[in-house]
Amino acid sequence: MFIKQLPLTVRASHKTDVRSQFAALCYRIVQNKPQVLLITARKSGRWIIPKGWPMDGMTPARSAAQEAWEEAGVIGKAVDRCLGLYSYNKNHCTVGGMPCVAMVFPVRVKSLAQNFPERKQRRRRWFSPKKAASRVLEPELARILRDFDPRILH
Repeated sequence: MFIKQLPLTVRASHKTDVRSQFAALCYRIVQNKPQVLLITARKSGRWIIPKGWPMDGMTPARSAAQEAWEEAGVIGKAVDRCLGLYSYNKNHCTVGGMPCVAMVFPVRVKSLAQNFPERKQRRRRWFSPKKAASRVLEPELARILRDFDPRILH
C-alpha cells in the first residue's frame, strides 16, 4: 500500500546539517529490457543521475522529475515511490563538502527533449541497469541501479 506524497515546505538549514536531495532514476523499456539514463556532472564529468534540492510546494517525486527535465531534458512521469537512498558529499564553493542524502524516485521517460536548461553543460547516455551501476561512484546508488526492476512499480 502506498501513502500519497504531500508537497513540501522548505525551511532554512544550517551549514553542518545533512542535506536532502531528490534524485530521478530515469528509465525506459527497449525490447522488454529496462535501460536507465545517466548524465554527467557539470564539473567532474563523472556519471550520475539527475538530482537536486527539495522544491517548495512539490512532492519529492515531482521535484525529482523537475530535476530530470532541467538536467537531462526528460519528459516523463514520476512514480511516488522511493526506490532507496544514497549518501555522498556535495562539493560547494562556499562551505566545502556538504553531506547529502538523495532519495531516488523512478521516472518513466516518454521522450528526451533536444532543448532543455542544462543541455550545454551535460552529456546523457542510456545504459543497462548493470552497466549504469558500474559507471557511478556511490555504492548505494550502484546497488539501486543494479537491482532496479520496473515491474515492481505496477
